[in-house]
Amino acid sequence: MDLTVIAYVIYLLVSIALTVWVARTLSRNGRIFLADVLRGNEKLADAVNHLLVVGFYLVNLGFVALYLNGDDTIADIRGVFEALSTKLGVVLLVLGVMHLGNVFVLNKIRRRGVMEREQMPPVAPQDWVAPSAGA
Repeated sequence: MDLTVIAYVIYLLVSIALTVWVARTLSRNGRIFLADVLRGNEKLADAVNHLLVVGFYLVNLGFVALYLNGDDTIADIRGVFEALSTKLGVVLLVLGVMHLGNVFVLNKIRRRGVMEREQMPPVAPQDWVAPSAGA
């Protein structure tokens, strides 16, 4: 069997397993964060969490599929390891960037919600002004 095909199979198996593991971890642990961001609305937090997971899978698995294409034929075992380290390293970086991007956006939303909750309500009027005689 061609070593290039073996490298592709290993790459796909590891990349898909990493994507599933990261998505499940983010979904499980991110639900609490989303509930806080969405002010305790559990149903909305679950729905947003599910949509984020679906988007995460689509983007990452799409990237894995596009990045599968290689220009070189792998001739030896060393080439298999080099190709896998490059491809898997890039996939891990993309997974990390996606995760940090999600956390950044959700934290911005959370901060805005906290600021709105901590704002002082408007002050009630202390006095009134009589209408002018010409009105």
